[in-house]
Amino acid sequence: MLIHAILLIAMLFAIVGCCIVFTNAVEHLGKALNLNDGAVGSILAAVGTALPETIVPLVAIIGAYFAKTSVTTGQEIGIGAILGSPFLLSTLAMFVTGVAVLVFTRTGARKPLMNSDYHIVFRDLRFFIVGFAVAVGAGFIGSYPVKCFIGAGLLCYYLVYVFRTINRSLCDVEGGCELEELYFQKIFKKYGLFIILLQILVSVCALIYFSHIFVLQITYFSHVFSLNPLILSLFLAPVATELPEMFNSVIWTKSSKDTLALGNITGAMVFQSCIPASIGIFLTPWVFSFDSLLSIILVFASCAVLLVYLKIKKRVSPLILLVCGIFYLLYVLFVFLKA
Repeated sequence: MLIHAILLIAMLFAIVGCCIVFTNAVEHLGKALNLNDGAVGSILAAVGTALPETIVPLVAIIGAYFAKTSVTTGQEIGIGAILGSPFLLSTLAMFVTGVAVLVFTRTGARKPLMNSDYHIVFRDLRFFIVGFAVAVGAGFIGSYPVKCFIGAGLLCYYLVYVFRTINRSLCDVEGGCELEELYFQKIFKKYGLFIILLQILVSVCALIYFSHIFVLQITYFSHVFSLNPLILSLFLAPVATELPEMFNSVIWTKSSKDTLALGNITGAMVFQSCIPASIGIFLTPWVFSFDSLLSIILVFASCAVLLVYLKIKKRVSPLILLVCGIFYLLYVLFVFLKA
């Protein structure tokens, strides 16, 4: 048990370290490709850190076929993982980002006012709500060919989002040209697109690996202490796979790079509503239980609160991010009361 406890803590620090290396590389990639902070956070960072939770449903669904285990169980786990990611991003990840802003403000590391480009956050949330609504709507359609058509449409929809996002230069927002030296540059004594991509590849692979080991340790302790498997499947494992997004956002908020911090979350939400959702539509029956429907409703509620606030105030506030955490708390209370 001591070894597993040490591994759990070690993997947590390893994930944080990988996120620091990843954010450093992705900022340099954005500069090399002449992208603005919105594009860097919403696309490059979001897709890279979304890989761990994207792999979970793939392994659950496809692995069940190859392992010849319960395909139905694998599909249920896959659907839960696909729906769980947007829920955690729109509630807990937003809450953690808001807390980070307040903590770093209290310590004097940054100013209290968030300088995030609210237009980018607003745009991402609108893209997400449309994509997620279409994906959820597919669950109420009985025809598999029609579902596949919707899944293909979601893939095209994400391409539209990518092209709409990449439309301004890097230095437009937050003075993004002031970058810390690339870490791999210190190792290889060279700088260029290949070295940047190599640092991204290594950090992403390490993120996936360490996140997997972290989830295994959580699973071990859930068995040792006889925790409810529902709690594990809905909260502990998904939270572990969402750690990269949350840690990246915390790192960027400390540097007052709020567009990157929030774009990392909202961009991942758009990605999750399109790519993993289309996988679920293609490879599973794509039907929802009451628990899933409740999480879906809370996702829309959290996004609606953010959109209304952005529409009225024309800015992002750490306090409104804290409000998103209430929806996560409501679902936690529901699960414990049900258990």
